[in-house]
Amino acid sequence: MLNPRRLDAALTGSLSRRAFVTTTVGGAVGLALLPGLSTAQQQANAKPGSKPTEQPIAFVSIAKDGTTTILCNRMDMGQGIETGLAMICAEELEADWAKVRTGFGDQKPGYVDPAMGIHLTGGSNSVKNSYQQYRELGARTKAMLIAAAAQSWGVPAASLKAEKGVISGGGRSAGYGEFFEAAMKQPVPEAVTLKDPKTFQLIGKPTGLVVAQAKSTGGQAYGMDIDLPGMVVAVIQRPPVFNGKVGKLDSAEALKVKGVKAVLPVTLDRGGQGVAVVASGYWAAKKGRDALKVDWDVSGVAKPDTAALTQQYLALAKTPGLPAPKPEFQADVSGWSKAPKKITADFVFPYLNHAQMEPLACTVDLKADRCDVYYAAQMPGIDAMNLAQAVKLKPEQVQIHVQMAGGGFGRRATPATEWPREAAAVAVALAQAGQRAPVKVIWSREDDVKAGYYRPMTVHRAEIGFDAKGNIAGWQHRIVSQGIMKGTAFEAWGVQKGVDGTATEGMREPYEFPMNLSVHHPDVNVPVLWWRSVGSTHTAYVMETLVDEIAFATKQDPVAYRQKLMAGNPKAARHTAALQAAVDKSGYGKRKLKAGQAWGVAVHESFESVVAYVVVASMKGKGKDRQAVLQEVHAGVHCNLCVNPRSVEAQVQGSAIMALATTMPTHRITLKDGVVEQNNFYDMAMPRITDAPQVITVSIVPSNDPPKGMGEPGVPPLAPAFANAVARLTGQRQRELPFKFA
Repeated sequence: MLNPRRLDAALTGSLSRRAFVTTTVGGAVGLALLPGLSTAQQQANAKPGSKPTEQPIAFVSIAKDGTTTILCNRMDMGQGIETGLAMICAEELEADWAKVRTGFGDQKPGYVDPAMGIHLTGGSNSVKNSYQQYRELGARTKAMLIAAAAQSWGVPAASLKAEKGVISGGGRSAGYGEFFEAAMKQPVPEAVTLKDPKTFQLIGKPTGLVVAQAKSTGGQAYGMDIDLPGMVVAVIQRPPVFNGKVGKLDSAEALKVKGVKAVLPVTLDRGGQGVAVVASGYWAAKKGRDALKVDWDVSGVAKPDTAALTQQYLALAKTPGLPAPKPEFQADVSGWSKAPKKITADFVFPYLNHAQMEPLACTVDLKADRCDVYYAAQMPGIDAMNLAQAVKLKPEQVQIHVQMAGGGFGRRATPATEWPREAAAVAVALAQAGQRAPVKVIWSREDDVKAGYYRPMTVHRAEIGFDAKGNIAGWQHRIVSQGIMKGTAFEAWGVQKGVDGTATEGMREPYEFPMNLSVHHPDVNVPVLWWRSVGSTHTAYVMETLVDEIAFATKQDPVAYRQKLMAGNPKAARHTAALQAAVDKSGYGKRKLKAGQAWGVAVHESFESVVAYVVVASMKGKGKDRQAVLQEVHAGVHCNLCVNPRSVEAQVQGSAIMALATTMPTHRITLKDGVVEQNNFYDMAMPRITDAPQVITVSIVPSNDPPKGMGEPGVPPLAPAFANAVARLTGQRQRELPFKFA
């Protein structure tokens, strides 16, 4: 998702918060697009405790029996933030953790990201930006409970204490539930005293997810599980080429399928046209869609082809592009060509599907004066405005019911509200046809693979000159990639001097090489979107495999070489610590590997957290059929204060497996004459249990600094660490993902 550093700079640096709103949102799609953000602007100078994001009543409810529900101001897609944020709040609230439950907020102003002022789950920002907020929410709730008890008992508030959901003092005690209603009528305190971290009982302790049992037993409800009275189900037939139109439609056979209620042409997200089949259930809708006869008009749209795009991108990468705007990317690198040692390398990264476990589903209950929408919403504030426009209602007449998501990785956060808008279009068409009913629109796996949004296809070209000691004389670098931000509400801050920052994030740091970086952003008829850890998915690979190659070419240990490059750079202290943690746990340099095995190393910072991997790999098979095997993964993590070590461990484990997928044969999206060639997991390889490493360890570097996020940073360095091990085994540097062997 979004890079918090760039957004924070936009909000706190030379671009004022109000300027960000008016230029980014007002200039692109209208200030009202982000109602929560505009409210945050109006209350920028409000007294502490008075902002919507600071109101305990919006986040905490306590039943008479003490059951405490803490709402998450984001969407949880498996990263565990509904538990993490609840832990932070419960710590200061002194709640009985055994009685804590969780839920989700919605598009109302109280649930915006307090640092950014918009409704957004992404950029690994949840804990980072809401840590202080949820601590204060817990402390304010506790103070109000004590005030209500003191008033009821006629004693000074200072004589009472709160612990494990019970208020006591003066020989009396009562559970929180007895005073909650009265407490919420108390004034919200402006100032609260927060606990000394040394006294934390929850924060920093490995804690299972509140919803773990529900998830592991099949009891957890997801967006796909919504079932409203009278609900119908719809699927959409989409054109084979993006933005195609319906030329001729014959729906006679589809309407004969038992259960099919309507066949409705609908406008799609990117200006194309589709055909919705509405039925009593999914299977009937699918069978009806299979029976449709559609002649598609794709005469007026571009038909991208992966083979041709690859050659076009490689040619562009040999020419100067738009200069990357940061000063550190504009060094004089003329000395590279005169250096005694050189590397010239082209890297090719494919389009990637997000492949989240739960396919997309959105349920729309459209009435004449209200619209309720049920789905896993990553940006409910933006979505509420876009949906209001789609159904021709006022934003306040649209209610988003945020659901748990079975994975997301960026796919559920489309700035144009792509898939919920398509569901709304079906609801509108159904109402216009005189069959108004709640409708759940389901995307099959094939629908999302063939007609979704993708990580951009990207090409890098590096020309590096260095000496026998690995000193870099110059590093000329070019990137060719579609821009993700162009045409969205985020373009004004995300695109600077024509360069989309998501394409260059992760370049160069933490190394201080003299680098000259430029970028090409071709226009291609393929929809692109952030993919878990965004630009770092390719920049980390390029940087860490090239650094490793230089170490090998100069006969230096890859760990020692990285440590030398980072020495003396204060920005690299966390990288060094994370790398050392991984080295220590793995036994690198202290134990001898089995024959046919090799070490691989990589370290990278993304979204302000650092992850280093030391891996062990081997090979199996022969010739072109050879396959790389990931045997062991040892991660070192520096995310500052770790709120829940168990969640961090789970995120790194999952990230490692997801990154492993990018190296596997056929894990890619390719196009032929504008048509996506993949359909489902059978032709887009995904890791299975037999592909998983035998060992994954996660070592977290202790820190008391304010926490950062961990939803994404575990992905980028895994593939390069694996590739570096493979290079030592085969003598081949992998310049393309997925891996290929000669």
